[in-house]
Amino acid sequence: MRRLAEARQPLWRKLPVPSSQINPYRIVIVLRLVVLCFFLRFRIMTPANDAIPLWLVSVICELWFALSWILDQLPKWSPVTRETYLDRLALRYDREGEPSRLSPIDFFVSTVDPLKEPPIITANTVLSILAVDYPVDRNSCYVSDDGASMLCFDTLSETAEFARRWVPFCKKFAIEPRAPEFYFSQKIDYLKDKVQPTFVKERRAMKREYEEFKVRINGLVAKAEKKPEEGWVMQDGTPWPGNNTRDHPGMIQVYLGSQGALDVEGHELPRLVYVSREKRPGHNHHKKAGAMNALVRVSAVLTNAPFILNLDCDHYVNNSKAVREAMCFLMDPQLGKKLCYVQFPQRFDGIDLHDRYANRNVVFFDINMKGLDGIQGPVYVGTGCVFNRQALYGYDPPRPEKRPKMTCDCWPSWCCCCCCFGGGKHRKSSKDKKGGGGGDDEPRRGLLGFYKKRGKKDKLGGGPKKGSYRKQQRGYELEEIEEGIEGYDELERSSLMSQKSFQKRFGQSPVFIASTLVEDGGLPQGAAADPAGLIKEAIHVISCGYEEKTEWGKEIGWIYGSVTEDILTGFKMHCRGWKSVYCTPTRPAFKGSAPINLSDRLHQVLRWALGSVEIFMSRHCPLWYAYGGRLKWLERFAYTNTIVYPFTSIPLIAYCTIPAVCLLTGKFIIPTLNNLASIWFIALFMSIIATGVLELRWSGVSIEDWWRNEQFWVIGGVSAHLFAVFQGFLKVLGGVDTNFTVTSKAGADEADAFGDLYLFKWTTLLIPPTTLIIINMVGIVAGVSDAVNNGYGSWGPLFGKLFFSFWVIVHLYPFLKGLMGRQNRTPTIVVLWSVLLASIFSLVWVRIDPFIAKPKGPILKPCGVQC
Repeated sequence: MRRLAEARQPLWRKLPVPSSQINPYRIVIVLRLVVLCFFLRFRIMTPANDAIPLWLVSVICELWFALSWILDQLPKWSPVTRETYLDRLALRYDREGEPSRLSPIDFFVSTVDPLKEPPIITANTVLSILAVDYPVDRNSCYVSDDGASMLCFDTLSETAEFARRWVPFCKKFAIEPRAPEFYFSQKIDYLKDKVQPTFVKERRAMKREYEEFKVRINGLVAKAEKKPEEGWVMQDGTPWPGNNTRDHPGMIQVYLGSQGALDVEGHELPRLVYVSREKRPGHNHHKKAGAMNALVRVSAVLTNAPFILNLDCDHYVNNSKAVREAMCFLMDPQLGKKLCYVQFPQRFDGIDLHDRYANRNVVFFDINMKGLDGIQGPVYVGTGCVFNRQALYGYDPPRPEKRPKMTCDCWPSWCCCCCCFGGGKHRKSSKDKKGGGGGDDEPRRGLLGFYKKRGKKDKLGGGPKKGSYRKQQRGYELEEIEEGIEGYDELERSSLMSQKSFQKRFGQSPVFIASTLVEDGGLPQGAAADPAGLIKEAIHVISCGYEEKTEWGKEIGWIYGSVTEDILTGFKMHCRGWKSVYCTPTRPAFKGSAPINLSDRLHQVLRWALGSVEIFMSRHCPLWYAYGGRLKWLERFAYTNTIVYPFTSIPLIAYCTIPAVCLLTGKFIIPTLNNLASIWFIALFMSIIATGVLELRWSGVSIEDWWRNEQFWVIGGVSAHLFAVFQGFLKVLGGVDTNFTVTSKAGADEADAFGDLYLFKWTTLLIPPTTLIIINMVGIVAGVSDAVNNGYGSWGPLFGKLFFSFWVIVHLYPFLKGLMGRQNRTPTIVVLWSVLLASIFSLVWVRIDPFIAKPKGPILKPCGVQC
């Protein structure tokens, strides 16, 4: 009885931040907002009359910074943390000795270029998925090879064979993590908590087998580096269909699973599926978003799990119970039906100890995301996310049923008060219920709801049994519907017309359409009996023309229109009223690799910022999209901040230039301060410090991580974000497309763990920050020299200028270290370009000199004679 009572308990609970921590934080936010208003009023009302241009530029920048801070700060008003109960989940859905009732899940892994994304990394990700702590018959892994690489295909074949030994080893000894490369490289006591006497022997044997597996993968990579003139040839002698990566048919290969090989102990393994969608010249394949949508359709045809977990190829499962953590929310009877996805934080391996370029993004994942979890849910960040398949299909979440209004029967029949104010509407709704009518306000009610009612009617009236629609549906084609629709009665006509609308929405695949109607997952009745037919249908749904004249990428699946399809996809779901949840287990669920090299890191940030600019200039911009929907206001503020932050680069680079200009010209943006103005300045700085300290207190983020985030905000803002703004305008307004660059993933067997940290790669993104460092250093030298020449009275006004200039240099210090490299030497090309730009700027400034009053009238010169 106690276990039954425990099973009925909630699967999770919300843990708000303690009031002793959050209330002072909120008070300081309000005080900072008040102080900011008075500060801006002072700045606007007291111009610097001897430097009006500098004053005007600085005030505009400060107004923008204030708006940016408000958009970033308000969504963090009510942060929450959630706690899950895996033992209760097991008691309710996965009792020992009984068939598991956990919901099936499909894993998606995407890869493009095996030379930039090492196959051994992808293999480790797949192995960690196949070995997760979840029922094998409810776990499938789909790998999208968007580069149609035979190297990836052969790697998966080797991985499937090695998994037959690796998976039972992981489950027998409960090891963590279950990616072999990272498990064997751990510098910990691997004998801790291990009691089986055979563990050491089996671990040594498994490590030897994994090293042999790595050698075979390395051999495949070495072979793939030189492509034969006649193209690749498969083991059976047939040419590889993907020899032309831009023109090839769709390919699917199923490994393991119920029909595949068993593990060495005779147990079934999860299904592993290789997918490479069709590519043809002249078609827009929509990059990663298109590949993910192809996986959605393939998985719906082959397994149709109700939940989908997508991972990048370099993000392995670090916590084997991660799926169970997500199911505590998704299988919750109350919350689960309202959730579109469960997002996990991103954690990384292989980052230098001091995290020079803020690769961990700790402030975003541990502060901003927890704040969003207290509103409508975190944004989707592209990986480590478990989706509700129905939300990806563009359906609305179920709305709570409204209680019928209270009506009284105490009035006589001739009294129309109740009828006018409530009775008429109530009678109308009752009539609709009796007649089986329904509104078309949302796809699920207008389309799916009809078949539910029809099935019930058929059952009561002795007609076709439940599921007969799905059997009949596979035999229908669009032409048959258009030609033969007149021969059916009203009920059948409605059925065929609804099917026609389904095909316009989802595409012309009867099997896929039938799968969308199975809310709890699983294949439609009769579909599993024909595996060959399912493979043929799966090939059909990944053809390059399948999405034409459908709503894929517009309202269904991953949304097209931006290189950051993750933000856009999550935004559309939240606009429909779905909620999301942020799950932060004690042991990180997933871990990946991040570019620790300065140039690669800046290009990564450039891609993210470019996607935000594209969304800003599209119809999906949060500033004007979906008003009147069910997106909460604070959530809208958060999404607005995610798409306008690149534009902060323009005022930021101007603000970082102002200190150098002030030092070179002797002018300043602020006139002489009185006592009241000094109080506002001190109050503003104190409120900024207090906000940061209290934020670190409730979030648990270290001050070093916070400071690295502040530094890279400036570094990225004056480089990658600035270029993203211009590239975004060129792409949207001028049609100049920017190629998507895959971020290189470091190999797992690097000799130097942080060798890439010192690797220099030339990019134009390095020029603006270097220029800012040089002109500020020149300005400091010029300002100090001027103060030395002019005496003691010049040091007072110089202090404020030096403070702002040092502020710029200190924030750009990690960038400066990155330029120096391991030998502390800056590449010549960067120095030349930066000095050239700084010199041009200085010469132009001296030539214009807008702060010197120009004489009016004729210029009088002394004649040299005493007149």
